[in-house]
Amino acid sequence: MKYNSYLLSNFRNIPQIKKLNQQYIDDIEIVGSVLPFKTNNYVVDNLINWSNVPDDPMFKLTFPQRDMLLPHHYEQMKSVVLNGGDKQKIKKAANEIRMQLNPHPAGQLEYNVPMIDGEKLYGMQHKYRETVLFFPSQGQTCHAYCTFCFRWPQFVGMEDLKFASKEAKLLVKYVKDHEEVTDVLFTGGDPLIMKTKHLETYIRPLLESNIENLKNIRIGSKALAYWPYRFLTDDDADDLLRLFEDVHKAGKHLAFMAHFNHPVELEGYVVEKAIKRILDTGAVIRTQSPVLKHINDSAQIWADMLRKQVKLGLIPYYMFVARNTGAQHYFSIHLIDAWKIFREAYQSVSGICRTVRGPSMSCLPGKVQILGVAEIKGEKVMVFRMIQGRNPDWAARPFFAEYDENAIWYTDLKPVFGEEKFFFTDELNQILKPEVNEADFE
Repeated sequence: MKYNSYLLSNFRNIPQIKKLNQQYIDDIEIVGSVLPFKTNNYVVDNLINWSNVPDDPMFKLTFPQRDMLLPHHYEQMKSVVLNGGDKQKIKKAANEIRMQLNPHPAGQLEYNVPMIDGEKLYGMQHKYRETVLFFPSQGQTCHAYCTFCFRWPQFVGMEDLKFASKEAKLLVKYVKDHEEVTDVLFTGGDPLIMKTKHLETYIRPLLESNIENLKNIRIGSKALAYWPYRFLTDDDADDLLRLFEDVHKAGKHLAFMAHFNHPVELEGYVVEKAIKRILDTGAVIRTQSPVLKHINDSAQIWADMLRKQVKLGLIPYYMFVARNTGAQHYFSIHLIDAWKIFREAYQSVSGICRTVRGPSMSCLPGKVQILGVAEIKGEKVMVFRMIQGRNPDWAARPFFAEYDENAIWYTDLKPVFGEEKFFFTDELNQILKPEVNEADFE
């Protein structure tokens, strides 16, 4: 199968688009002028049920919807796009809106960028002790874009908002110099949009340098869901799988961090064959997804997805909460509801599906998991713990917040039992900037 991508410039050529009324087509152009839009022929022909459009979850996952912009932002953009604004006017209006959408949540730009020899490495992030994120410059796009993606600034042409790096030598040096680092996560965009020959220029130096503290190489990718032919019939598919094998032969663990948001992405011979080929290299595939309104906010959907993943040899890893960026208002659900979905799904599957962790918020202090609701001394409280923290000592420490059915993000939480702040607040402020309060950066 030949890969064909669809963007704002050519999406009207998709045969199924003729089934949409003009309003939906206009909405795609208006919203897609602010939030990134890209899909492909595999998604269009295999994942979307066009008889169920516009309600189909895969359609909403890949095609911009009107309500993904706040009403005043939609009207602002509509007046420019439909009134014949030129490219510069559209770009200017879009950028004004984008800067109001919290383009880099959780201090990614301010606090996660590491330094070497006094210089910031803008193609890397180092938030948690053991794990370094690396953004290959050739991997700053995807086979198709998810409408919820918290890395949407990578794709909208605002260069000062991008993370990207070509510096394989600096990556090797940084990992060597930081013996606490055991994991390198290649992310983007999607590293597997790259040709294998480019991906090799980053991975092979790590293997050849024989860095003792480096144990795990991770690759974050949506390719299994959006373009499984990457592992089957692309002209360098076999080269990619040989690279995976070489990671395994070098004594490193290769973790393929696969993004699956709905059970339909796991259906069919093509994706099953692609999964098998990856597993045959010695790699392990772990799965993750946010819980998303309009897409998968159902315990039944999650239970089905977890069962299918395990059946195919995958390891369920994370249920996330929609991040506070982009179209969060469209996708987010209340933390209490996310926990209820998780709990019901967790209870309805067998133990081998229960490797999944969540619901987890990747926020400023770390990965914060809601464990549930409890009653302590007659007071109803929400129970949390950190799965990861900027200080590793915070991990696995439970803490409590006031019961709040309307909370959708960490910054909505308030301490209980007369406390003024959470256990980590003072130290977090010292880690970030001694004179600044953390609330200023959410």
